[in-house]
Amino acid sequence: MNESDNIFSPSVIELFTVLNEYCIFIEKASDYTKDDVLEYLNRILPLMYLKGTLVPAVEVEHPEANERYVTEEQWQDVFNMLRAKFDNEDIFYFIDPGSNTFDEEWDIYSLSEDLADIYQDSKDFVLLYSKNLHAARENAVHEIAALFKSHWGHRISRSLSHIHYVLYRSYIGSDNSYLD
Repeated sequence: MNESDNIFSPSVIELFTVLNEYCIFIEKASDYTKDDVLEYLNRILPLMYLKGTLVPAVEVEHPEANERYVTEEQWQDVFNMLRAKFDNEDIFYFIDPGSNTFDEEWDIYSLSEDLADIYQDSKDFVLLYSKNLHAARENAVHEIAALFKSHWGHRISRSLSHIHYVLYRSYIGSDNSYLD
């Protein structure tokens, strides 16, 4: 398979499928309970991360074919909906290993902001890849791979840590010896 065919590889098709499912769910998240949303995210985010690591390298012949679709207003709508959904569990603390501070201070993050950012990158990929143009698909694959490394991959791992805590906090730090 040559590099040009990488845009049709199984790993790209699987990533497209998973990111599309994420986008569809996020767009309808207001219809679900907070617990249902968190359970869904707990299952799909690791899959998204895994699929993001498997995206093949693609060289872009026509960078002018790259497009972004999600507007600031759309991002804000997703953010506001998720922030209202998560309420007091939206804000969390995390020591960011990429921060330039060496004092290991906890940084403050927003789950809804991370998820809206992931949504934006995912939706832009899905829409660009859906165009029936080779150049658009090349750009979509190239861009989502770069954004995984610089942006949404890290947000997934950071958010997943908080989601795990919210879902399983009653088990964290407890004896749970009955599970042995």
